[in-house]
Amino acid sequence: MTSAASTFSLPFATTPSASAKADAERESILADPGFGKHFTDHMVTIRWSEDAGWHDAAVHPYGPLQLDPSASVLHYAQEIFEGLKVYRHADGSVWSFRPTANAARMQRSARRMALPELPTEAFVESIRRLVETDERWVPSADETSLYLRPFMIATEGFLGVRAAHEVAFHVIASPAGAYFTSGPKPVSIWLSTQYSRAGKGGTGAAKTGGNYASSLLPQQEAYEHGCQQVMFLDSEEGKYLEELGGMNVVLVRSDGTLVTPDSDSILEGITRDSILQLAEDRGLRVEKRRVSLDEWRDGVASGAITEAFACGTAAVVTPIGELRGDGFTITSPDAGSDSLTMSLRRELTDIQYGRLSDPHDWMVQLTPAS
Repeated sequence: MTSAASTFSLPFATTPSASAKADAERESILADPGFGKHFTDHMVTIRWSEDAGWHDAAVHPYGPLQLDPSASVLHYAQEIFEGLKVYRHADGSVWSFRPTANAARMQRSARRMALPELPTEAFVESIRRLVETDERWVPSADETSLYLRPFMIATEGFLGVRAAHEVAFHVIASPAGAYFTSGPKPVSIWLSTQYSRAGKGGTGAAKTGGNYASSLLPQQEAYEHGCQQVMFLDSEEGKYLEELGGMNVVLVRSDGTLVTPDSDSILEGITRDSILQLAEDRGLRVEKRRVSLDEWRDGVASGAITEAFACGTAAVVTPIGELRGDGFTITSPDAGSDSLTMSLRRELTDIQYGRLSDPHDWMVQLTPAS
């Protein structure tokens, strides 16, 4: 575990909110926060322009953004975002999980979307400043957290297809309840064959809103078939697994090998990479490569594939109970408490909540013990 000490020198101005939630109202929200329904009293803004670079860093009251109707983000979707959580440990201190990895991924997304790259120090400092200001919003109940949403939008007002010369970076925060109130449940996945999430050379490896917008229609199709998530195949041949609408996929072979799809159109999942690292720490083999639908189907039928799970920031790890498609169903064995899926999930969440040692220094302290 490490400290969030920063060399970032851009000064932050802080303006306390005059309409902060009263203690009783905040505690009522924290008792049942849901996910993404409530937001803390403050937010972060850092502005960028081609002439001045990054400037005007501030923590200020949470509230609506003011944009020119011609702002580039509204017409050309020049925007990116991140998602990460902070956790309250038993001693009252608050920690974030791998924020520098989120900062690096945001920089990669920025390069692809022709946006300026926010320095890692600035990214971590913005999180620290917001959490320090709204520390009372970090819940303490079991398996709860404060979800942070950093995002960057092109704010320059003009109509023309070019990279914007003015940009704003913001961070907002939302208390998150336990994703599974009675333990992780296996999910059903619908295989989309009509739609693709991203194409070769496209924006699939960037965390940008357009990727998620394009997944909404097939996600509705998944709901209509009684499934909770949608699985996409590659756009060229239509036979290789890519990812879900918002999560990565991992298959577990009978010899303990973990196999996960890999291509230049898949978003690199920080949760996925952390899970795979923990598996390697146990001496297990990890393969990142192209994985065909047939390999999954045939592997389950032969017993070569014994578990399948999805992973991401919100749910951490979710067992996949079945993959459905037109005319077929691939059913995975139940991922019981003694399964590799659930064992890896427990190990990762124990590290995040400070119940287990942190051998890779993933946790970064934001506020001290109370």
